[in-house]
Amino acid sequence: MVTSTPPAAQLREILQNRALDYLFQPIFDLSRQQLLGYEALMRGPAGSPLHAPEALLSVARAAGLSLELELTGGAIAVERFAHLGLPGKLFLNASAGAICRVARDLGGPLLHSTVGAGFFPGRLVVELTEHERVSDFDAMTEAAATLRGLGIQLALDDFGDGRSSLRLWAQIQPEIVKVDKYFTHHCHRDSRKVAILRSIHQLASAFGTPLVAEGVEEAAELEILRDLGFAHAQGYFLGRPVADPPRELHPEALAVLTCAKVAVLPVVPALPEPGEPVERLLVHAPTVAPEMTNDTLVRLFVQNPRLHAVAVVDREVPVGLVNRRDFLDKYAQPYHPELYGRRPCTLFMNAQPLRVEAHIPLADLATILTGEDQSYLRDGLIITRGGRYAGLATGESLVRKVTEQRVEAARHANPLTFLPGNIPITEHIRRLLAHGASFAAAYFDLNNFKPYNDLYGYWRGDQMIKLAAATITRHCEPRHDFVGHVGGDDFVVLFQSEDWQSRCQSIVKAFNQAARDLFDAAELARGGMEGEDRRGVRTFFPLTTVAVGVVRVAAGDCRSPEDVASSAAAAKKLAKEQGDGFYQLVEQACCANLEDWPLSQTQLYPEARA
Repeated sequence: MVTSTPPAAQLREILQNRALDYLFQPIFDLSRQQLLGYEALMRGPAGSPLHAPEALLSVARAAGLSLELELTGGAIAVERFAHLGLPGKLFLNASAGAICRVARDLGGPLLHSTVGAGFFPGRLVVELTEHERVSDFDAMTEAAATLRGLGIQLALDDFGDGRSSLRLWAQIQPEIVKVDKYFTHHCHRDSRKVAILRSIHQLASAFGTPLVAEGVEEAAELEILRDLGFAHAQGYFLGRPVADPPRELHPEALAVLTCAKVAVLPVVPALPEPGEPVERLLVHAPTVAPEMTNDTLVRLFVQNPRLHAVAVVDREVPVGLVNRRDFLDKYAQPYHPELYGRRPCTLFMNAQPLRVEAHIPLADLATILTGEDQSYLRDGLIITRGGRYAGLATGESLVRKVTEQRVEAARHANPLTFLPGNIPITEHIRRLLAHGASFAAAYFDLNNFKPYNDLYGYWRGDQMIKLAAATITRHCEPRHDFVGHVGGDDFVVLFQSEDWQSRCQSIVKAFNQAARDLFDAAELARGGMEGEDRRGVRTFFPLTTVAVGVVRVAAGDCRSPEDVASSAAAAKKLAKEQGDGFYQLVEQACCANLEDWPLSQTQLYPEARA
């Protein structure tokens, strides 16, 4: 072909000579570990400027040949598919216009090619791949019903990319929905993608529609999809597009689907509730005018003993705040009543109080707690609506509410190590038990951490905890070993690695050696440190080390995450009494008699310190 020929003319020649090529990419049924079918992917003649599908489609749109390209290409794909003798279904890409045209022609050349190729129309799945939004939903719905009557199935392609809408799914009721590859890509590292995939799967269950996850390129991605319950998948890890594709799963992919281990899901971070505005802290309190005298203000505070402060308001706009304690302390000094009693209260007010609109999220005020100016916590804040006075809030209520939010967030992910907290740990145990997986629950705890923290301070204590987190994580297999931070210096690892015992021993050895570098020379020379025990008695403590208690859990051993947690806590307590810091609870004791290890209703792991 001469390259100087205009692209439109080249395309017409390709269509006239039926010179289109097709590659076929396999789509597999994950639960049955067998082939579902193949997607046909169009290519132009090899070595020509129109070889790439993007080039073909672009020239076709410019030349007004899009419909002819799709219809001719579809017939060629059917013939190639039949010639190769490929099993399963054939997935053909088609625009809304092409689908409506095929429906108006009652199948037309496409159905004729299918029957002529010798395979049943029920093996044909037309994928709606619209590059612009479908505008005529009614026409598309009618076309889908016509194709369905001919035995041809319909699939909605690239769901979630912004063009394939939820309304389209609900209205045309496709037999299959293909999820855009964006959500599959690195889903094992992105909690947001897992949350979206889970939501799409729940939606598909409600609609009764099987899903195909596109773009699977790694074993870890396939594991996530398998555990989320996706019916089908395609991607390079399962098979690349080729002219003569495989009929069976690659052994590496088959190993993932038949593996009994449960995938470790990325943790979804907890976010403050968007409905928690500053208004939740509002206290209705009387106000004073700028001209009110200090003598009158004294009587107001006496009449309202619970009033921590009072706002000075001028024509509904707050102009200052008078702190009760500061004001009364000054007023009680000698001669102050005589000197200042008849003067205006603005003399003792804070003219720059913290003013916050009622709708502002509480999370936005968290920085006040760590700011240099702590007077806001003492005085409280003025809450406004549209700049007008609405009420007051105390610093105490702000601290309490922000602390509650941080504690709740810490249950999802520890703020120091960013490892999963109690809620994700519990959820992962529940998943392991539901899948009947065998695993080892290991509870790690630092020996003599409190005296270290007392001696060197919180910053050095945090370094010790971070060292423990890094050491534990480094010796775990991230795809199958779940590492969680219960709180303080307590960690939980849910091992599915068969060599969990050697991993635990390596963690103990590595941490005990590395922890020495966090001590000063004096304590290293003495082999320990002095500090108070929990009864306040001055005691000599050995250097900080780590202990781990492990309980093996097989299918049916435990009924709930609480059973696992109690047994692991029991093993950890015994490990702290062992000389080598390692203890495995015997299987007969695992989750059998837990009366000695009761769980608090609010704390899953009773040994953990906040």
